[in-house]
Amino acid sequence: HLHTHSHYSLLDGLSKVPQLVTSAKELGMDAVALTDHGVLYGSVEFYKTARKAGIKPILGVETYVAPRDRFSKEANERYYHLILLAENMAGWHNLIKLVSKAHLEGFYYRPRVDKDLLHEHHEGLIALSACLGGEIAQCLLAGRFEDAKAKALEYQKIFGAGNYFLEIQKHPHVPDSEKIEPLLIRLSAETGIPLVATQDSH
Repeated sequence: HLHTHSHYSLLDGLSKVPQLVTSAKELGMDAVALTDHGVLYGSVEFYKTARKAGIKPILGVETYVAPRDRFSKEANERYYHLILLAENMAGWHNLIKLVSKAHLEGFYYRPRVDKDLLHEHHEGLIALSACLGGEIAQCLLAGRFEDAKAKALEYQKIFGAGNYFLEIQKHPHVPDSEKIEPLLIRLSAETGIPLVATQDSH
């Protein structure tokens, strides 16, 4: 899976790193990502454990994107989720920079980045549109398909063609997830942005 949380996603994830890697191996997976909420706390443990088990570790984060800019701190401001995966060493360095600046400059209830930071530190990163908390999903749930299309193309421009994907997940017990599934398929068809199957594992 490419959207996976561990107990380092505080108060939100249950999986321990050793069990996560063991499960991936038992299921015949040759790679697995770690994308904890806003932090890279588990990266070293995950990297070492996965390598030892013969599993390719994909280092990532589920970051929080401020709707305007990371310095704006108004009470009614929400944030959007976005998955970032390091493709290479440049991507790893950029993940560190983004997470650090999210805490030092953008922290407001959550460590937040903004699109200016994503433009500045996109090299070596692959981005996924994330779960129902992502900006694309929120537009689709609000019935704003054209806005979702514009936002998706904006993210593709930031990360480059081939480095941005629309996440599609199967969560039958979550009605909103089922509701937007056909809309994500349509969005992919109309924009050419590829789909990637993930599971928001906690």
